Amino acid sequence: MNRRIRTALGVALTAALVTTAAPAPATAHDRRPSVIALPDGFQPEGVAAAGRYAWFGSRATGEIYRADLITGAGKQVSPATGTPSLGLKIDPRGRLFVAGGTAGDARVIDTRTGAVLASYRFAEAPTFVNDVTLTRDAAWFTDSNRPVLYRLPLGRGGKLPSADAFTTLPLTGDFQQTGTGVNLNGIVRTPDGRALIVVQSNTGTLFRVDPATGATTAVDVPGATFLNGDGLLLLGRTLYVVQNRLNQVAVVELNRAGTTGTLRRVITDPGFDVPTTVAAALGRLYLPNGRFTTPPTPTTPYTVVAVDPR
Repeated sequence: MNRRIRTALGVALTAALVTTAAPAPATAHDRRPSVIALPDGFQPEGVAAAGRYAWFGSRATGEIYRADLITGAGKQVSPATGTPSLGLKIDPRGRLFVAGGTAGDARVIDTRTGAVLASYRFAEAPTFVNDVTLTRDAAWFTDSNRPVLYRLPLGRGGKLPSADAFTTLPLTGDFQQTGTGVNLNGIVRTPDGRALIVVQSNTGTLFRVDPATGATTAVDVPGATFLNGDGLLLLGRTLYVVQNRLNQVAVVELNRAGTTGTLRRVITDPGFDVPTTVAAALGRLYLPNGRFTTPPTPTTPYTVVAVDPR
């Protein structure tokens, strides 16, 4: 993403607290689709974007699909694995980091060839490796069934570690595993890059995590909760929290340390149908519709919705 787009997306959002965001308007020179079709039966979960392309993972089969955000055309880039592909992040080297859900694993895919560059088995059942974020020296994964993070260290030049080189970081402090539903979900770094932020879906709470110790503190966002929080996206100091079954995205302005925040507004759109997570590209936000409330069949249609972030 170039500097101009990154700066525009990071501007503080000061509109009314609750608003409906229409897709970015088309002009004579802008024919980008506001809705992109995914393959029938795909059951999307994660999204990652770079340039004019976005990658989507299937929670049903593990297939990775790439869509052209300008034309809407797409193709399979990595075949089905028989296990889920959930949270996705792409690095500057064109490597896609994939959270493996109930398989308790992660894999790294070359987006140009679709080849699996490395695989990592973090845990055995019960486990649900849900989302991933990238920092300067590591990939971090959440587990919705366990109060831990998994750290995959990256060497010089982004070198991938051996299969057993990951570490498991137990969480302490304010975060408490609650019930048997989805706990930890989305994950990003803090604006200052010194810590991590996670969302606990079933309590609607954001937590700041010290990556050295696992100590957690609740992020103070007065008057706001983030029930059904799913994917997170940080642009500058602006945090986007996808609330899947509420069909909305909460927009929070954080302080640099990620200890406090202010809810600026909520984005909704008529095209949302249980959006799962979000990526930024070409001045827009792109959200795949997971359609969790619709019984999946091989012919169930799935889409991606583009909205204006401002």
